[in-house]
Amino acid sequence: MPPEHTDEGQWFAENLIPHEPMLRAWLQSRFGSYVAVNDIIQEAYLRILQVRQKDPVKAPKAFLFATARNLALNAARSAKVRGDDLKSSGETIDLLDESPDASETVARYEELEILTQAIQSLPDRCRQIFTLRKVYGMSQAAIAEKLEISTRTVNAQLSIGINKCAEFVGRYKEQGPA
Repeated sequence: MPPEHTDEGQWFAENLIPHEPMLRAWLQSRFGSYVAVNDIIQEAYLRILQVRQKDPVKAPKAFLFATARNLALNAARSAKVRGDDLKSSGETIDLLDESPDASETVARYEELEILTQAIQSLPDRCRQIFTLRKVYGMSQAAIAEKLEISTRTVNAQLSIGINKCAEFVGRYKEQGPA
């Protein structure tokens, strides 16, 4: 097998296959018998691998869930247009559900995890000031008073914290997880 196929297979095995049970359960709970779950998953895999040939996939799990969700919604819509009965136990599927779906939740969780790592990488004093301001919403004057430092020091540490967090997130986006 050529090396690129081995790498592709390894990427697939490491980044997509571990999420299949959760994806299968989510699709089943969300769409039930409205869609062919096996077909949706296989089509999602195929589309992700096609996209990956052109561009890197930075959040494979989120992309997998989003792709599968869109495929399932399209399949359910097609069934509705054909006149298939989409009722099960007296309930109908909401095709225009605007609530956050699993892929959005996963993406937000991943972003929050990256931001948490960025904040944890800050020096102690800087992290303390950054957290008091951004998480607890304390004013700069209140932080200065609480920590018995000048507001100028608070401003400087906040600026450093924001810049270091931005650099951390930028590096993460370029290089991926360490």
